[in-house]
Amino acid sequence: MPFHEMFEPDGSIRPCYGEVQQWVERTGIAGLNRRLDEAEAIFRRIGITFAVYGEGGDPERLIPFDLLPRIFTAQEWRVLDRGIRQRARALNAFLHDVYHRGEIVKAGIMPADIIYRNSAYCAEMADFTPPGKVYSHIVGIDIVRTGPGSFEVLEDNCRTPSGVSYMLENREIMTRMFPELFEQGLVAPVDDYPAELLKSLKEVAPPACKGDPVVVVLTPGSLNSAYYEHSFLADLMGVELVEPADLFVDNDRVWMKTTLGPKAVDVIYRRIDDEYIDPLVFRPDSLLGIPGIFNVYRNGGVTLASAPGSGIADDKAV
Repeated sequence: MPFHEMFEPDGSIRPCYGEVQQWVERTGIAGLNRRLDEAEAIFRRIGITFAVYGEGGDPERLIPFDLLPRIFTAQEWRVLDRGIRQRARALNAFLHDVYHRGEIVKAGIMPADIIYRNSAYCAEMADFTPPGKVYSHIVGIDIVRTGPGSFEVLEDNCRTPSGVSYMLENREIMTRMFPELFEQGLVAPVDDYPAELLKSLKEVAPPACKGDPVVVVLTPGSLNSAYYEHSFLADLMGVELVEPADLFVDNDRVWMKTTLGPKAVDVIYRRIDDEYIDPLVFRPDSLLGIPGIFNVYRNGGVTLASAPGSGIADDKAV
């Protein structure tokens, strides 16, 4: 039987949805529709959109906004939290093995062709260990609930997952529009994400970093479908949002152009795909890369988050 988020099999309301059900009944259909219109107006005014090309018309789309939140109990969240952390560690351990000893292949668990002939495999990463042994710094894990306290993973994204900014904005707007749902203070906060992300990025600063790490968000530009998120995260972390033309390589370091002169960069949260990151190593026709950046990375002059070749861990064949 399909799992229903809000109701038990006997038709009774799940305890964690009791207050939400009462709120829905008090608000009424007309009230819900009015608030949905108000939320979409806020999204348009702020510019919370993503781009979809190739479908004709205006490519800008509003993010989906559901008035009824999906609720996880504290116990369910603890289970998810432990499982997601464990999975992220396992994915990074897998990547380290793939680019070093290859024990998973030697043990016959996975065929060599699935790994080494995969388009996501980056031969240039062989025998290189990123700072902290972290390959995928931000992992997007798609999860589906299959029953009470039971969850399964649909897929992983170990490359450049998008979407966290929309979650943060959703929560902010819900808090402003429906404060009555948050009055008792029983909803776990999510607004610490940018600070935690910045902390994680600084923790993997390269050996060349001698002080407080300089972190930047590297975007392909304003035409990218997730540009809003790039700008949003850079702003909340208090770091520079840069495009490839803003960076250059010199003396085995990556430098950012500023009005006060070049400034060394330690950690790059890149939102550019592997093949475009360095035209001297990957696609020579790339206009989005920084020539020489990969060698600086391998020599310990900068950290790339996530590491090139991390996508082998989320490839469907694997």
